[in-house]
Amino acid sequence: MLGSAIATERRAQLAECAVAVAGRDGVEAATADAVAHEAGLPTEAVRDCFETEDSLLEAMSEALIREIGESVQAAFADVDLVGDESGSRGLRILLHNALSRIWSVIESAPERNVLLREITAYSLRRQLTRDAQDCAAVRQYRLMDTLATAFLEEAARRTGTIWLEPVSAIAQFGEALLDGLVGRWLVDRSSETMIIQLDDLAGIIAAKAVPA
Repeated sequence: MLGSAIATERRAQLAECAVAVAGRDGVEAATADAVAHEAGLPTEAVRDCFETEDSLLEAMSEALIREIGESVQAAFADVDLVGDESGSRGLRILLHNALSRIWSVIESAPERNVLLREITAYSLRRQLTRDAQDCAAVRQYRLMDTLATAFLEEAARRTGTIWLEPVSAIAQFGEALLDGLVGRWLVDRSSETMIIQLDDLAGIIAAKAVPA
């Protein structure tokens, strides 16, 4: 048996290999044999780390979620807090800047977003007859909810505004709209249209707040 530290490192390595296979050939192609071939290891090494397809799927999802979560956190942390701007105008500018930074991450690696959507759908299908509260898709959205809610709370504090609805509900609303816009962009690849829509989205969210 591998030591715990080595096993953790090996699992992370194999999860990345599985993501590479799935990104190239589809989620269902990420079998133990395919992942082993990608990693240059025997199939038994994969089965030692992941006893079932579900456990490998979960590891793939967690790797992507962690990657996207880190990107979103970095985008939020990098947002210019608009200097002396405050009130509704300052909030809209701040939201626009945050969305623009998130968009730059998505636009630079569209294949990762497509793969995460595929894993989400695949996970939900497999969880229809199981405990859906613990599937990969649920954990993915919980993480996004947490990051978006924290950012909106900080945005309101920095701009001297207050939200008129529960912040968690506004976060989920904004995420849903952004998710839909990104989905359409993945089909059309019209970045010019996307930039206009992101500005509209910033205005829609900012309208849910008033000066304190």
